[in-house]
Amino acid sequence: MENSSEKDVAQKEPHPASRILYPASDRSSCVKPLLDVSGLSVHFGSSTDPVRAVDCVDFQIFDGEIVALVGESGSGKSISALALAQLVPEPAGRIVGGKVFFQGLENLTLKPSELRKLRGERIAYIFQEPATSLNPVFTVGWQIAEAIRLHRKGVKVKAEVEKLLADVGLPDPKRTANAYPHELSGGMQQRAMIAMALACDPDLLIADEPTTALDVTVQKQILELLVDLREKRGLSILLITHNLGIVAEVADRIYVMTNGKIVESGETKTVLRTPQHDYTKKLLKAVPRLRKGSPQITQIFTD
Repeated sequence: MENSSEKDVAQKEPHPASRILYPASDRSSCVKPLLDVSGLSVHFGSSTDPVRAVDCVDFQIFDGEIVALVGESGSGKSISALALAQLVPEPAGRIVGGKVFFQGLENLTLKPSELRKLRGERIAYIFQEPATSLNPVFTVGWQIAEAIRLHRKGVKVKAEVEKLLADVGLPDPKRTANAYPHELSGGMQQRAMIAMALACDPDLLIADEPTTALDVTVQKQILELLVDLREKRGLSILLITHNLGIVAEVADRIYVMTNGKIVESGETKTVLRTPQHDYTKKLLKAVPRLRKGSPQITQIFTD
């Protein structure tokens, strides 16, 4: 997956289960987006000379879609995702403008009590590097159970934890629930993180580089799991990645981001086959090639 050529990526067909539920031409007229972001801006540093990490960004996600936010490290992808639930680290960073409507409510004006209900229960995150996201001093089952106890009163917690672990494909859920993070492989840790994100049955799952540091075989398994969960649970997924091979495999639509701005968007197949912006073209040319005689990988330089 990491070694797909530019042509391979552009021609790759989406996963059979990854399909757009509404034609692009019909969406805006007949269906309201699950998530509607407009003019989102996040700054870091001083107010007089800020770093514009996210600069007036617009994007939408509809029910049942997998949407990819793509760009190199530092382009503003993860900060954009954190801003959706007011998780930008303060006081270093601050949301300075824009609107984020989720299921018709404006997230950026929610009170703390309303935010606690939003986070985890309606919008859930899978963060990078599960080894550092999981708490090493608590068992995997305890960490999943914590969210269930907070948000789902009356549920049989132990049984639900084991069911979630089974749903994400972990063998022997009871044993896994009693294991500590260091006792699991990288792929198992990522599945445990997905189970934790699903604990409150959210409507939107934000997966931030979910296959980072995993080998290619495990990457494919995690992607297939995400698509399968989308189909079974009706999830919408925001996939944050720099890997165009992953995007070509599972995403319905794509937003390309650089220097805090979205520079191109559209149906995944269209953007990858006929990119319009120079930055998108550079991203495609930067995909590693293994064929004999292939040109050197293009470096990406942005102003």
